[in-house]
Amino acid sequence: MRYVIGIDLGGTAVNYTVVDEKQNILVEGLCEYPARSVEGPKICINQIAEGAAPALARAGVSMEDVAAVGLDTPGPASAKGVLSARGSTNFVHEDWTSFDIRGALESKLGKPVVYLNDANAAALWGHFALYGTNSGKTTISIIVGTGNGGGVIVNDRVIEGKNGFGGELGHVLVPYSEIPEIAGLKPICNCGRIGDLESLCSLTSIRMNVLPFLLKQHPEHELAKMEIAKTAYAARGLAAKGDPLCRTIFKVQAHALGLFFDEMINTFDPDALIIGGGVLEATEEFRQWFIQQIRAGMPLQRAEQADIPIHVIPNGDCAGALGAAIGALQLLK
Repeated sequence: MRYVIGIDLGGTAVNYTVVDEKQNILVEGLCEYPARSVEGPKICINQIAEGAAPALARAGVSMEDVAAVGLDTPGPASAKGVLSARGSTNFVHEDWTSFDIRGALESKLGKPVVYLNDANAAALWGHFALYGTNSGKTTISIIVGTGNGGGVIVNDRVIEGKNGFGGELGHVLVPYSEIPEIAGLKPICNCGRIGDLESLCSLTSIRMNVLPFLLKQHPEHELAKMEIAKTAYAARGLAAKGDPLCRTIFKVQAHALGLFFDEMINTFDPDALIIGGGVLEATEEFRQWFIQQIRAGMPLQRAEQADIPIHVIPNGDCAGALGAAIGALQLLK
């Protein structure tokens, strides 16, 4: 029996899982500890390598039986795992500039390592959880968090693109003027674009764009008394309880997703749409309401496409590590 390790290196934590070649998950739930990426690549790579031991122990597997490793990180990075020359929010130490994180971990572990960005890894897990690894299916995934990431899976394979930027779905422009609740808003993304999906559907979009716009119309609302940095988290809880203004915030997000998914349906004709991230970490009632609002925001589809399923990524906290492990299994094949 051969095994793979999936490693999800985030901005604050490293999470691990172990999967066997029959696709059985051997580490249930989180197996993580704080990441040391801010201290630079030398310390971080050593930490990642050392952290594999507890996960393997939980799985009852030795490193000698590990055939491949999957690694995912936030971007920007190339498809081969070379971090951007301009750095990133999660890799601020100067030594990370243009650093080959995949190659460094491969050299450290002495095992072949496959690299995915974190959103693509989560998308791959969502696809695998629905269809397995040999389905021939196509799915489009969106991960709504601080920003907005995504993944396009065609015939069970991640579309990475020439430079590794395939699936940067958060920066696809949407016709936001069709959302009546934000008429007059100019939603600006951190990337500089106006009206991309992330500018309307992310924690950052709530803080920077949607909530300030709505609070001008409702200055008496309790969120107007809070620090703006804390309001995005508070808004989700209030929306789950039915607060009208906060429901409007997430209605805007859902309708933006509906417009975006319409573009993807007409581009890829996928088998399913998948969503994940913190926006769905609320009550079941809120989750179902949000999915209904996504459908309400979608323009009319062809009859054959009108009932396209919308799924939620399972094992949300572990989706990155699990997707990285699936990538490693695909490498073995």
